[in-house]
Amino acid sequence: MAANSSISEMVNQSRTVLTSPSVATFERFEHQGTLKDALVYVALAAAITGVFGLTEGLAGFVRNILVTLIGFFVFTYLVHWFGKQRGGTGTLDEVAYTFALFWAPLSVLFGLVTLLLAITIVGLVLVPLVALIALALNIYFAYLAVQSSMNLSSGGPTWGVLLLAALGSFLVNVVLGALLF
Repeated sequence: MAANSSISEMVNQSRTVLTSPSVATFERFEHQGTLKDALVYVALAAAITGVFGLTEGLAGFVRNILVTLIGFFVFTYLVHWFGKQRGGTGTLDEVAYTFALFWAPLSVLFGLVTLLLAITIVGLVLVPLVALIALALNIYFAYLAVQSSMNLSSGGPTWGVLLLAALGSFLVNVVLGALLF
């Protein structure tokens, strides 16, 4: 595995993943980075989403950073773990790197859109719609990324991994939410 992918390389790879989504597209990039590269990329996105949270003060800034970073790490770790239980052959590096390629830019994009909408009267009505669109896009890209990074077939095995990882992440978020906020 190539370590230390540059941010500019990852941005270009993200652009390709977001504009030409497919298992094959994810396959092109899964070996080009590591968990460390993915965490750096997502940390940069978390810092940007943290700035969006400044409208709620320092607590909003910290919350946005923690939610983005912890959410990414927990979800990708669970995808890898549950993927292995279902016969997947991918590594944590592959899972984290492929997920970072869509997670980071979508976090920033939807954070910005939500911020802009939240400061308008009309936006208050549209924020739930934006949240649903963000969820749908994340599910779609995650579905493709699991097939690629864990080498699982489409259908049941992939959906099972995603569902279990989502449930596990939800439980972690509930516990962290109770402890931190």
